[in-house]
Amino acid sequence: MSGVRCPDYLTWPGSLIYKPCDAQKGGEEMKKLFIFAVAVLFVVTCTGGGFAGDMEVLGVKFPGEKVVNGKTLTLNGVAYLKKFFVKVYAVGLYLEKPTTDGEAVIESEQMKQMYTHYLTDMATAKKLREGFVELMEENNPPELITKHKADIEAYVSWFDKDMAPGKTSVTTYVPGKGLILEWQGEVKGTMPGSEFAQMYFRYQVGDKADKKLRKGLLGA
Repeated sequence: MSGVRCPDYLTWPGSLIYKPCDAQKGGEEMKKLFIFAVAVLFVVTCTGGGFAGDMEVLGVKFPGEKVVNGKTLTLNGVAYLKKFFVKVYAVGLYLEKPTTDGEAVIESEQMKQMYTHYLTDMATAKKLREGFVELMEENNPPELITKHKADIEAYVSWFDKDMAPGKTSVTTYVPGKGLILEWQGEVKGTMPGSEFAQMYFRYQVGDKADKKLRKGLLGA
């Protein structure tokens, strides 16, 4: 994953896997080495997917696990947004049940959280409000946009301060309660129900979402 610091013990040269073949070892030894190689690849894949351990992107550290409202959430994946050569933010997706399936993230009734760490002072509240509305409209059916027009307007009204390097926004879905927004450390409000939350996560990891962000957040 671009921008993610991989632990040293995972940066295995490809020759380590193929060298036994070059040496033409016996059948039983080859079988053992094959099993070992599969195990190594499994560890690398899981770590790349964000299901194991802490991760770092553009200097922002994301713990592998966190406890939210008594629930242990696992880091599913990380990514960063870059616009016109400006690194805007690094973001991590936390889930109770990690998955590489975008629809499962959107539809599942589990606690989930998007943690966004800003990297620039060019992310003004006005730009972020406009961008949120645009992305919601691009990634959701028109009938849902019409139905939740007032909710979208209320939600973006909570974007009341410009972002700057080190500032954060945290969006958490709590089943049975709704989507909670924390802006620069202050809880702004809760959008009740599950449908608006599904719209929010659809623009993050849905089929029409930014491909690089989607891939990073899903650990694909």
